[in-house]
Amino acid sequence: MEKIETRHIFKITVVLVLIITVSVIGAFHQQLGSGIAWMTGTQDINLEDTRFSDKKPGNSSNNSNFQVKNNYSKEIESLSKREYYVTQQNGTEPPFKNELYDEKRPGIYVDVVSGEPLFSSKHKFDSGTGWPSFYKPLEPDNIVERKDPGPFGVRVEIASKHARSHLGHLFEHPDTPTNLRYCMNSAALEFIPADELQEKGYGEYSDMFESEN
Repeated sequence: MEKIETRHIFKITVVLVLIITVSVIGAFHQQLGSGIAWMTGTQDINLEDTRFSDKKPGNSSNNSNFQVKNNYSKEIESLSKREYYVTQQNGTEPPFKNELYDEKRPGIYVDVVSGEPLFSSKHKFDSGTGWPSFYKPLEPDNIVERKDPGPFGVRVEIASKHARSHLGHLFEHPDTPTNLRYCMNSAALEFIPADELQEKGYGEYSDMFESEN
């Protein structure tokens, strides 16, 4: 009789352990799914929105002094291995081990291939991710947003309009004025310090940083 009761208790214990294990795994997967959704930028982004279209190259609406070309083959040939990997092969550089994630000087960020203005230090923030992060573009007309299917869902790729360089991805991010994070690769960007804007042909942006020079 005692052996039967012991077996019965053992079976009940096993069943309870299995139930608890399944519950824990389910909760873990739910949390993991939420984390992946946030990391991949799939939360609350309406991918059917017309803004996620592949815009055609054309004249920029801003008056920046970069030259729009039909072909950037010479500029692409002069890229470093990392710059080529990121901009031409949709690569991603290592977090924290890149040139611009911790750049704090005032200035603007332009496409490393074409020089088209993309982002400003005015909109840069420390996201803790190890990549340069901005809550909005300096020149939205120079940005292309495209669907980027992947193993964890569809992300939003960010590319430059004229050079078609892969820049990074767009994510939902709380506690920014736009609730967005443009997570960029340093290798896709060239930083132009505020005190060099005039010299390098971006003088129209100098007024933005007058109080910081």
